[in-house]
Amino acid sequence: MSVQFTLKRNPRVIIIQKLYGKLFNNEENITFPKHRFKKFIKDIVNGTIEREELINTEINNHLEEDLKINNMDKVFQIIIKSAIFEFLYKPNTSIKIIINEYLKASNFFIDDSQTKYLNALLDKISKKIRISNG
Repeated sequence: MSVQFTLKRNPRVIIIQKLYGKLFNNEENITFPKHRFKKFIKDIVNGTIEREELINTEINNHLEEDLKINNMDKVFQIIIKSAIFEFLYKPNTSIKIIINEYLKASNFFIDDSQTKYLNALLDKISKKIRISNG
């Protein structure tokens, strides 16, 4: 099995793709094809959309000095927002796993220098979110 195929089956790659599609076609109904982690994928995609305002508040509260989310690449925004959703609403999943999975998935969409930046941002916000919501 190729690395490319494995990445395409990665639940977080699918989450990013679904949210990206929704961003550009808000009227589109999101479909979730058969997948081993279909329920998980659906939860994260729908949850990220439904709680976008709250997620944006978290971004503004914790990363305001570091970035202006609206000035960022759309894929980068989606990765950060879906990861924040998981930090907030999937407390049984370790922060380390969430960050590692998004970094792995991000290799499919962004280059290495952006991945390092993403890692630093996710690490920073995860610590702040878990402290303030802990």
